[in-house]
Amino acid sequence: MDKIGRYWPLIALILVAAAGAAALTQNGLIDWMHYFMGLFLCQFAMLKLFHPSSFAEGFQMYDLVAKKFRVYAYIYPLIELALGLAYLSSTAPTLTYILTIIVMGVGAVGVIGALRRGLDIRCACMGTVLDVPLSTVTLTEDIAMIAMACWMLLI
Repeated sequence: MDKIGRYWPLIALILVAAAGAAALTQNGLIDWMHYFMGLFLCQFAMLKLFHPSSFAEGFQMYDLVAKKFRVYAYIYPLIELALGLAYLSSTAPTLTYILTIIVMGVGAVGVIGALRRGLDIRCACMGTVLDVPLSTVTLTEDIAMIAMACWMLLI
């Protein structure tokens, strides 16, 4: 399957979150980033919640915290959902940005480690519903979320 075909589910989710954010935005880029991150995180949390044990199993293969504490792999979708809802409601923005940086930062380090080891595994980021490989795209996602949270924190 060609690269775009393989990543189409991810591209579709990003485009839907971006379009939804654009539809909701009335006050500029920061507003759009809040809505985008909120919609994106809620969508991804939902996909993980369809099959929690399968998600946890895949996530433990590369996430640093989940490797040591399986319960984290089960709680992670709820953390993601809570962050998404916090972005959508603008609840405790500074705390939301800091937690996003920490959670996505730990995830990025785990993805870097898995890529360096040459692991050829599915990305658990979309649960077991959609089949997307763990790759630099996954890392880019994490880094983009960290960058947006950092930017909002600094502004």
